[in-house]
Amino acid sequence: MSEQTLNGKYLMYKGKPLVRENNRICYGDMSDKYYLSMLILTNKTVGAVEVPDNILVQVLTTGETPKIMKQGNKIGLYDAFDIGTVWLERALQDSANQ
Repeated sequence: MSEQTLNGKYLMYKGKPLVRENNRICYGDMSDKYYLSMLILTNKTVGAVEVPDNILVQVLTTGETPKIMKQGNKIGLYDAFDIGTVWLERALQDSANQ
């Protein structure tokens, strides 16, 4: 994943970096045990704007060989990010309790 920054800083959401490269969006701190990956599979046109439509949502382990902990497909970026952040927070909370 290339480093994309805004004025030298990552775009942050709820204290975690949010990075988009082409059709992949990654959310989370790479020093944590898990992060969220969203792959935009298809787009649709709304008015004159192309927006993400079908999205593969995955919670992955950090490290050299990421392991998929949870995955699913969602329609629309809002629903994908909403469920993905819930899955990520639960995975991080579970790992902290172990």
